[in-house]
This record gives sequence, structure tokens and C-alpha cells, in this order.
Amino acid sequence: MKREKMLKRLKKQKEPWDIVVIGGGATGLGVAVDAASRGYKTLLLEQHDFAKGTSSRSTKLVHGGVRYLQQGDISLVLEALKERGLMIKNAPHLVKNQAFIIPNYEWWDGPFYQVGLKVYDLMSGKLGIGSSKKLSKEETIEHIPTIDQKGLKGGVVYFDGQFDDARMALSLAKTAKQFNGVVLNYFEVVELMKNEEEIICGVKAKDLESGKVHSIQARAVINATGVFADRVKKMDEPGVKDMIQPSQGIHLVVSKEFLPHKYAIMVPHTKDGRVMFAVPWHNKVVLGTTDTIKEKPELEPQALDSEIDFILETAGQYLVQQPTRKDVLAVFSGLRPLAKPEGDDKSTKEISRHHKVMISQSGLITIIGGKWTTYRKMAEDTVDNAILIGALPERKCITHNLPIYGYDQNLDITTDPLAVYGTEKYQLLELEEEEPELAEIISEDIPLRKSQVVWAVRNEMARTVEDMLARRVRGLFLNAKESLRIAPQVAEIMAIELKEDKEWVEDQLEAFSEVASHYIIQQTED
Repeated sequence: MKREKMLKRLKKQKEPWDIVVIGGGATGLGVAVDAASRGYKTLLLEQHDFAKGTSSRSTKLVHGGVRYLQQGDISLVLEALKERGLMIKNAPHLVKNQAFIIPNYEWWDGPFYQVGLKVYDLMSGKLGIGSSKKLSKEETIEHIPTIDQKGLKGGVVYFDGQFDDARMALSLAKTAKQFNGVVLNYFEVVELMKNEEEIICGVKAKDLESGKVHSIQARAVINATGVFADRVKKMDEPGVKDMIQPSQGIHLVVSKEFLPHKYAIMVPHTKDGRVMFAVPWHNKVVLGTTDTIKEKPELEPQALDSEIDFILETAGQYLVQQPTRKDVLAVFSGLRPLAKPEGDDKSTKEISRHHKVMISQSGLITIIGGKWTTYRKMAEDTVDNAILIGALPERKCITHNLPIYGYDQNLDITTDPLAVYGTEKYQLLELEEEEPELAEIISEDIPLRKSQVVWAVRNEMARTVEDMLARRVRGLFLNAKESLRIAPQVAEIMAIELKEDKEWVEDQLEAFSEVASHYIIQQTED
């Protein structure tokens, strides 16, 4: 997947595209895969990098949502559990089965959660991934030796999915390309084009690398920009009311010693009614999350001190060792693109996670809400609408059983850091055989080899140091200070591949340093 080749295909296209997708996160990439796999001429434009926003900042879970079951949102849980099963089936190199334990400290907790989780199991149907069961106090301690044992009565174990969100996004981009879709990062839509009847007939988009503006004809235009959907909607209708209520969720990453075994912890009720997770991920542990209303969407949302303290304090209630700010290797924040509630209710905990497809009078199709787990179903619903709006020939969705690019059942994604490349892992290793110097390890902790940097530039459209260290590998999310340490070496390798000069390297390091500062917790004096 090379940007130069994608650009050539964009320039060669003389007829209107069937579908133009604005936004390269989970939703937009899912739409591109669905549309391209149905045989429609599909173009996706992302103004930054793929999954730069919310889609790389999730809790890394593919789940039905035990919390939504508690809220009585049965239809959402049923849909999400089905989609969870399909994700695990279609992308085994990226999605795995993860065991969660709900520790019980009150005698009534065990039976209550056991019954609820049995319902959760049953709702999974044929796509179930494991049966929940009650654990004794001794079994709970055996699985989670770092659990706080004071007052512990036992636990309940259940199963959900876990994945690498940014790598999944990249694999979706490659899947779209496999079906002749064109996907471009650093391409900003600056205007929606309309015909004499004020119906949208395409977009004007600026290549942020060359500065050139392209006029692109399309039969259907889809706004899949997540928390930024209102901005695109206002290009269509300047005075329109906002649809999105951004809600911030933050996560802290700490070392494996806080949760040394493969089991995750799920706390269904924190003191403010939220759900709390402690999940092993890439040899580290992710703690989260929060649910904080934000007035406006931001590209680099920052964790609030109160959110950081809440997660550290809550984790400390369930772990023997209380994690402190000094233990945090990285903090990352994402904004959920929730549909704005009617009336004055400001709480985001109760806002439905169902997605909505909306069509404006001009024919602009906007998809909002939803979550990573249901990306495929969101895409199917959106493309079904695009067929009607664009008067496209009807073709059935085929993504239910569509293997995601790189599909490989034989890779161990728990222990093999190269498993996320799927079948391309072997090409990566061949590259090291051809150029032995590329086998050199840049960082043991993240981990990262020179070959991965070269591969990302040549085959994964990595254009910046941030693209590389935040999303092609997850360094910035796993250990922000280590990422800053290795950034100069990464920049030098990328500069050679991209044929850039020393000034580019300096600019990149300055830009990366600025972004990385948001991922490092500032220490407060005791």
C-alpha cells in the first residue's frame, strides 16, 4: 500500500466515484471495505493519518458490553456480541479471546454477576467464545496474584475480545485496497460540491503534502468523521445544529507487574457508576476508562488531573500495590462521538451507543455513534443507504465472512509482537534476510526493529514519526518516554526512505515531541 500509487489512481479516475468516504477511522475504513468489496468504485480521504483520532485510543476491547446489558439495552448487546464473533473469526491475527475476572467483595456479588454473565454467554449464540463461571477465592488469587485479598469472597470469569485498534484500521485500509478501493491519508476535504439542484455531486480535497486541491466527482458522499462529523455537516448546512456530544475517555498504561498473568480485571461499578478495566496489552497493562463531557472535539484531547487520579485511585482499591503517577508509562485520551441527547441531560453514561445513519436534503450521508466492535454493521447500514442515494446498482454486503487483510490463524498474538502484520510478517522477515542490518532492534521495550520502520514507509503509508511510533507500532501508547528516546533514530531511517533532508528530521522531532508531551503525566509534588 503506497501513497504515490494511490495518488496516481486518484488522478487517473475520469468517471465519478461511486462512493467517496470522508474520514479514515474505524467507521470510514469499515465503509470503504464494505463499498469496495461490493464492487463500487470507492475513494476514502483522511485529513490526518488513518485512525489518528478516537479509533487508535480505545480500551482495545471487542465486546458486547456487559455495562449495556445492565442498562437493559438488549438490542445493542446482541448486535455487538454478533459483531465480536465476526471480528474474531475474520481477523484472528488482530483479535483474540481475553478472559476477564470480576472480583467479588460482597456475598451477593457472586450470584448476581454469575446470572448476568450467563445471559451474556447465551446472547452470543453460535458466536460465543467461552463460558463464564464462578471462581473461589483461591482460584481468583491464583489467576490474579496482585488482587487485593482483604474481604475478597471470590470472582466470576467471563470472556470478551481484545485487539490492536490502530493495526486493525491499517488492515482495513489494506482490505479496501485489495478490492480496488483507493485510500489516502493527509488529504483534507475542504468543500462539498453541489449541482444546480443543490445536490452533492462530489468534494474538493487538498493534498496536504503537495498543497494541490483536487475536484472529485462522486455519486454518493459519506461523512464518517466521528467527533468531527458536525464540521463536515456544516459545510453542507452552515447553520445546522450540532449532532455530536463528545465524551472523553482516558487510559493509563503501567508495567506488567501490576497484572502479571493473562487475566484482566473488570469492575462493573466504580464509585461514580462507571466501568473500570485493567487489561494486559502488548506486555503492559491498560487501566481505564473515564466518561467526561467535552464541549468541543479536539484532535489531541488531554487527560484531566481528576481523570488520572480517579483511575489510579480506583485501580488501587483492587490491587495490592497502588499505582502512582510515577508508574504511568503513557496516558492517552480519546473522544467518543456520541449522538447528542435531547433536552438538558448532560450525562454521557446513559447515552445510547447505537449508531445512526442520517441523510441531509443535499444527499450527504452521515454516520455517527457506534463503537469499534460494531464497525462492520455500521458500514453495512451506511453503504445500503449510499446505494439508494447514489442510484447505484444493488449488490449484497459480503463482509460477514470476509477475511481481513493479513488473515492468519497460526500466529500467537499474545506472545509474538509481529503477529499484527498477519501474513505480511513473513515478508517483513524476508526483508531482514535481504538487508541484514534491518534486523537490528531499536527498542526492546516497545519492541521495535529497523525493518518495521522501513516496512511502514514502503508498505503502510507512514508519513511522519508520529504515524510510525503511535500507530504502525504502538510505542507512544506503551511507553511515551521510550518513544521520545528512539524518535531521532526512527526519523533518520524514515528520512532516507522518504528522501527527506535534515530539516525534515528536525521538524518531525519537534512535532513528535509536542504530541508526545500529551502522553506523559506531569509529576505533582507530594
